[in-house]
Amino acid sequence: MYRPNWIELDGVVNMRDLGGMVTATGDTVRPHRLLRSDNLQDLTPGSVDTLVNQYGVSDVVDLRTDVEVAKEGDGPLRALDGIRHHHHTLYREDTTESGIPAAERALPWETDERREAAAAERDGDHGRSHDEFWSEHYLSYLASRPDSVVAALHAIASSEGAVIVHCAAGKDRTGTVVGLALKVVGVPDDLVIADYAASAERVAAIMERLRAKAAYAANLKDKTVAQQSPTTDTMRLLLAALDERYGGPLGWLHEQGWTTADTERLRRKLLRA
Repeated sequence: MYRPNWIELDGVVNMRDLGGMVTATGDTVRPHRLLRSDNLQDLTPGSVDTLVNQYGVSDVVDLRTDVEVAKEGDGPLRALDGIRHHHHTLYREDTTESGIPAAERALPWETDERREAAAAERDGDHGRSHDEFWSEHYLSYLASRPDSVVAALHAIASSEGAVIVHCAAGKDRTGTVVGLALKVVGVPDDLVIADYAASAERVAAIMERLRAKAAYAANLKDKTVAQQSPTTDTMRLLLAALDERYGGPLGWLHEQGWTTADTERLRRKLLRA
């Protein structure tokens, strides 16, 4: 049975260590190798010290958009010389070349939501299920920014110490990238699904935290915990779609130039002592 390894630190509400997961071949994901989290903006000095000196964090993979970074800033880990930062947005339209300063632009998913609402009204579509919506949303990350997804996996594989993968809530973008990393090293679907769904325990706290942030407050105003909560069926649908279309996550990755050597490098990072 899967039990999340929550990391309780001041400044985050959805951080956990993926260590302890057992692969289909009996290997175990090592502790202090791959951490996942919500936004790192509010980490206190004590929390930073714990991450660096107890967990050995050497790298941060930031999946936030340029808009979010401009509105919210870099966070305290960015100020440390010994931490490598890898910024990989998962939205195609999130560019620094729009001519409008990022801090003045809408969040990319706000544009997507307006577009989808208009299409639904035009077509008389009453909408997809919660799980269908989110699984297709995650597939759009792969379709829109395969470069960023692959780069994030390379960053995990090449990190010297522990690596933190995060976005704003630590459930959707982070869940997609972390889920792929776990599948690449052989973690079974049921554990990947259980880890993804574990963030549901923290959604109320996540939303309370983000509603206090200028970048997210307006977008979250009328949204409910149920609407934002991950479920097991969402990740199950995503993995099933990858199986059907590409023969699994590795099939999709191979189409993006991912190699057997890359897989072995990620396995060495996450599984080997």
